[in-house]
Amino acid sequence: MPTTTNLIAFASLAVAVVLTPGPNMIYMISRAITQGRLAGLIAYSGVAVGFVAYLLCAAFGLTAIVFAVPYAYDALRFVGAAYIAWLAFEALRPGGKSPFQVRTLPVASTRRLFLMGLLTSLLNPKMAIFYLALLPNFIDPTGNVLGQSIALGSLHIVISIAINMSIACAAGSIAAFLMARPKWLLAQRWVMGTMLGALAMHMALESRR
Repeated sequence: MPTTTNLIAFASLAVAVVLTPGPNMIYMISRAITQGRLAGLIAYSGVAVGFVAYLLCAAFGLTAIVFAVPYAYDALRFVGAAYIAWLAFEALRPGGKSPFQVRTLPVASTRRLFLMGLLTSLLNPKMAIFYLALLPNFIDPTGNVLGQSIALGSLHIVISIAINMSIACAAGSIAAFLMARPKWLLAQRWVMGTMLGALAMHMALESRR
């Protein structure tokens, strides 16, 4: 099992990444606003299933890579740091868009909502990089890599489901609130960007384990 310190640090990263707008969140919110909260929840259930697929692939793949390639951990660490730095830039750059901006979408069936959520998740590069480049930074390569990978990945899925399900249920109200208060959106972007930038620097400068 991961150490308590790694669990807390990883949980903090997971919250920051979940709250950073991406294809999964934008699709879910768009559905919740235009078709109702139930549609948003169904769409995100497909996204969550995609997370499980990524988790299993990453857990077994990382176990093989870490033991087969001596410097795999360092390579993944630098890739992860670069990606987090890019997320920070996206949050801080001028002209960033809010995922709560209302988008008009045609009504979709329950099956299509789920499948599109699953497809959006599986084709989302943000999640691929999260599991393959960020998750390894919180794993002790001298311990049980498979067990640690599954534990951390499961923690991310629980956090993601809890946050996004809450957002889906309140998407309409949140959208109206934020669109009427653009300064709140700007403040959120700066806080998130600063946190992600600091994390990227820490990951890049961390000594090799």
